[in-house]
Amino acid sequence: MDLSSSFIVQHSLLLAESFRKVTGQFLLPGDLSPEALAQNLYQAPFVLLSHGTQADPVFNYANQTAQNLWEMPWSDFTQLPSRLSAEPIAVAERQAMLEEAKQKGFISNYNGVRISSTGKRFIIKNAILWNIHDAAGTYQGQAATFKEWEFLEKN
Repeated sequence: MDLSSSFIVQHSLLLAESFRKVTGQFLLPGDLSPEALAQNLYQAPFVLLSHGTQADPVFNYANQTAQNLWEMPWSDFTQLPSRLSAEPIAVAERQAMLEEAKQKGFISNYNGVRISSTGKRFIIKNAILWNIHDAAGTYQGQAATFKEWEFLEKN
């Protein structure tokens, strides 16, 4: 995982700018260089992830906190259809949330159950999901961030 790669630097800028435009908030405070922004977002203590525009969207970004939570390295995460990050029973709920965000531009205070690569279930709390648009206004996918999660007991 090369944090100085052109894709990571540009995608980090895209995530930060699109978040600011739709929410009026900043993912990170301060005036950071593109490279510092990419490094700080990747190492942030909150989850940040995004998927592309495929018919069955695939993750194209997952910061280190997301990789740790889902127990999955970058190489696997960025090949995973995003719907597979949720339990099968939660897929319909997740899809409805994605559609709502697509219509409104973003949603906040989302809670939902997710599952790691080893089967650990956890609930994400107060997530913000937003649409990603580039400078030309072209839709580039969706992203999510959250700071709170709680592991669920096994039944």
